[in-house]
Amino acid sequence: MLASYSNGSGARAYKTYIPARGEGQPRPLVVMLHACKQTPDDFAAGTRMNELADEMGFIVAYPEQGAAANASRCWNWFRRANQKRDEGEPSLIAGITQAVIERYNVDPRRVYIAGLSAGGAMAAIMGRTYPDVYAAIGIHSGLPYAAARDIPSALVAMRGWSTAPDPRCGESTSLAVPAIVFHGDVDATVHPRNAEQAFTSRTVENGEESGRRYTRTVSSGKPAGEHWLVHGAGHAWSGGSSNGSYTDPRGPDATRAMLRFFLPSAAIG
Repeated sequence: MLASYSNGSGARAYKTYIPARGEGQPRPLVVMLHACKQTPDDFAAGTRMNELADEMGFIVAYPEQGAAANASRCWNWFRRANQKRDEGEPSLIAGITQAVIERYNVDPRRVYIAGLSAGGAMAAIMGRTYPDVYAAIGIHSGLPYAAARDIPSALVAMRGWSTAPDPRCGESTSLAVPAIVFHGDVDATVHPRNAEQAFTSRTVENGEESGRRYTRTVSSGKPAGEHWLVHGAGHAWSGGSSNGSYTDPRGPDATRAMLRFFLPSAAIG
């Protein structure tokens, strides 16, 4: 279902996927932020998130970045105005989230946000600026909060070099809510160093799924976190469908892994 949300920062279209399962009761919501040069339909096809929504009974919302805001349809995660609560693109995404919560009987305690690349970087911003809205976040091939303040520093951050967070944001790059992070270790677009998180207590698991090895690091601290480093993978959604762009059908299924992290009590194959 296509709709639009607007406030003082502008307007954005969004799509909402409503599965038949679970109708009539409050359901979880997963907000999905696409990468550059993608659309909601493309992102939905590549991640297969709608298929999992049918299986599990959660609602999915897909905010759409317009070409007028960014010629490549990237979320502008690197701009100062988009790193603060109630300003810029974060206010639009949060507004879309709230509109879906109110319209479709969403359980406000089970609202999550995830994204790929620029969408992953924006998901990190949403988790930091709206920790009261999102119970957990998923970042795939993205960057941490306040990793850049303009285009030059964004290019530096994407190469894996640390940049100081903007002091006007009043925040560090640390996590505010539980997070699951995926990154390919041969990603030539966003360096995998951006996926590293400093967890105080860790367990490390090495495994293989669908032809790719991975290293999964789990934190039992606060907030909880998982870091999946997929060996041999580039800048693509791990375990995704070839029906969408920026996907790698090989490797651990990032969609199912994120849903297990978000909804641990649900039955996920």
